[in-house]
Amino acid sequence: MPRPQKSLEPNKFKFRESFASLKFVPRFFGEIRKVNPRLFYLNIFLRLTNAVLPVLMLWVGKLIIDEVVVQIAADVKDLDHLWALVAAEFALAVLSDLFSRGISLSDALLGDQYSINTSVKIIRKTSEVNLDELEDSEFYDKLERARQQTTGRVGLMSNILTQAEDIIVIATLLAGVVVFEPWLIILLVVSIVPTMINEVKFSGTSYSLARSWTQERRELDYLRYAGASDVTAKEVKLFGLSDYLANRFKGLSDLYYTQSKQLAKQRAGWGSFFNVIGTTAYYGAYVLIIFRTVAGVFSLGDLTFLSGSFNRLRQKLQGFFTRFTAITETALYLQDYFEFLDLSYHESASGGKTPLPKELKEGLEFRNVGFKYPKSERWVVRNINFKLKAEEKLAFVGENGAGKTTLIKLLLQFYEPTEGEILLDGIPVKQFDRAAYQRYFGVIFQDFVKFELTLRENIAMGEITKINDQGRIEGAAEKSLANQVVSELPFGYDQQLGKRFKQGKDLSGGQWQKIAIARAYMKDAEVLILDEPTSALDARAETEAFDRFIKLTRGKTAVIISHRFSTVRIADRIMVLKDGAVLELGTHEELMQNNKLYSELFNLQAAGYK
Repeated sequence: MPRPQKSLEPNKFKFRESFASLKFVPRFFGEIRKVNPRLFYLNIFLRLTNAVLPVLMLWVGKLIIDEVVVQIAADVKDLDHLWALVAAEFALAVLSDLFSRGISLSDALLGDQYSINTSVKIIRKTSEVNLDELEDSEFYDKLERARQQTTGRVGLMSNILTQAEDIIVIATLLAGVVVFEPWLIILLVVSIVPTMINEVKFSGTSYSLARSWTQERRELDYLRYAGASDVTAKEVKLFGLSDYLANRFKGLSDLYYTQSKQLAKQRAGWGSFFNVIGTTAYYGAYVLIIFRTVAGVFSLGDLTFLSGSFNRLRQKLQGFFTRFTAITETALYLQDYFEFLDLSYHESASGGKTPLPKELKEGLEFRNVGFKYPKSERWVVRNINFKLKAEEKLAFVGENGAGKTTLIKLLLQFYEPTEGEILLDGIPVKQFDRAAYQRYFGVIFQDFVKFELTLRENIAMGEITKINDQGRIEGAAEKSLANQVVSELPFGYDQQLGKRFKQGKDLSGGQWQKIAIARAYMKDAEVLILDEPTSALDARAETEAFDRFIKLTRGKTAVIISHRFSTVRIADRIMVLKDGAVLELGTHEELMQNNKLYSELFNLQAAGYK
């Protein structure tokens, strides 16, 4: 099926919409101030002081020129006043340079600190999101737009502060020009109006293009990863996918380039046209100043001051309006960032305040539980009713897609049931604080994360607050047989894992799984869940791992998911799922006597070993 073509005309944001985004600027500066108050106020002081220096330097320059003329005409030369003026201009120039460097330094430091702060906020905000929302492409678009601005906030902060500084510069220069020649203000307005028109015309265009391409940019990032990663390298080489991935990346990139080029050409063309008008008005003012000087109305010093002031005014005003458009456009990204932080989730996201029991007494129960994804009419599981008794080992079995992992995610409150309820010791789990409730469980999923950190950190992920408890880490490693992996590594528990970093060591699938299982042992959880955690182990190693698990978790409640029936038979009871419903529930012996799906699958698997 051919890929749908994107329109070459993205939905354009009107200037009014761009202007409205400025309401987020005060909140933005409030956050910057909190990051480093002293540096923030130092930056403001330097800018305010630096803003009055340009007009002072121009005025001193005028006085120098006038004094030179006086000294040329004088019979007796007295240069003391002239040298004092030169020294004053020199001091102002040095101060201006020092202040400018101080501003640049404080901008960079504030920007870096704020970028760190915002990235941390995005990570923490993402952790609050329900799993079903994390799996929604629209959420990822919001996340991508929020992430985009983390690198652009240094420029936004600097632009806004420079804007405030330039307002003071413009006001002082205007005052100086008005004193000498008020008519110059009219020519000044004519010279900068074309720039204003051009900026308003193209306001929001870059943002609207970037926004409309949010999903495609994520695809481009993925294609970069898929085409140049150690994780995908084997398949890319084996199946000769390099050209396909490169061509797909180039095709999508070329389409974006076409849109971006079209926008850039339009902006450059109109900008050149309006600049000719503005430049004509500027030289009209210059001619007026020259005529007044030749006529004796202005002195040479006045000529220098007025021409310099008018030129700076025009540059500052053009820069002001150009920067204003850039600010409103960048503030649209700021709007995305704050709207992401302000996203509200279901009321149950944090749960209630009922205290959790210190130890499980009755167990967990599913009552008429059903679940379907938002915007979907298909039930993943429905009419699920069962009890997981305290200290019981319950195994989930069934063919792929039967709903085993979905039940685990519902149990852990990653998903909210669409109907029905889940209870812990007779209390609906919604009444517990969600974070505290989830800490009640020790879980290892089949698709566990291989953190490219040290081996110590990988094990400690199960209970990260105990990362400095070496005895606990070693105990968890021994229980999961991960200590065998440790003994083979040159740096032991401090070994960097993965190939991403220097001295990193990659592990086999079986070794990674032993480390992942150690995470479950790190947490002294009331309920342990193993979701296909031993799929990369051979049959003997898996049997040994499960035997150890049963012995080591005596007195604990556990849920086990595995495709190997030789291991699930050791569970106290087995629940068989089919098409999102409970088909059978009982002991291994009871299910074998039923002659239904469990016995069929067990015999099929057993026949494979004969």
